[in-house]
Amino acid sequence: MTMTNKGIALFYEKVQDLFKAIDISSNRFGGEIPESIGNLRGLHLLNLSNNVLTGHIPQSLANLTELESLDLSENNLSGEIPQQLTQLTFLGFFNVSNNLLTGPIPQGNQFGTFGNNSFEGNSELCGRPLSKDCEDSNALPTPPSISIDQSQESGSAFEFGWKVIVVGYAFGLVVGVTIGHIVITRKRDWFMNIFGIKQLAR
Repeated sequence: MTMTNKGIALFYEKVQDLFKAIDISSNRFGGEIPESIGNLRGLHLLNLSNNVLTGHIPQSLANLTELESLDLSENNLSGEIPQQLTQLTFLGFFNVSNNLLTGPIPQGNQFGTFGNNSFEGNSELCGRPLSKDCEDSNALPTPPSISIDQSQESGSAFEFGWKVIVVGYAFGLVVGVTIGHIVITRKRDWFMNIFGIKQLAR
């Protein structure tokens, strides 16, 4: 038996007892991938490539937590790649190239290890690792960036505000000390009576 595993065609003289794989690639199978495929929870390899499959990639594939290789390339699959597939932490090979997929490529976990060749041939896909950025309304908003001019203007306004406060404080201090000096020197007796200060007898 010849089976394509992680993009490599391997020949097996006999089927291993613990082998948990489905390879129906290079046929003329059509229609949609059934959601019930998510019930095959012990599956390690799934190769449906090079057929004429249509419809969306089922979210139920996220239930195949033991899956190590998923090849859906060379079909007519449409819609977005389900974000739930990032839960497949054992996934070492992933290929959805040459389909009709759209929208952003999921990010996180194993999806950070897949290269461009896993997604090429889908002109409406966007996001890493592709060079095409996502610009749709569903994308997460990016925080507003402050330009250099704006930051400089805000910084100068901040500095100006502090300068005014310091100048005002210094001016008030000088005026207060001056008035206090005048009052104490010219109205010494009045000042002492007001504040209850008695002159020491000499």
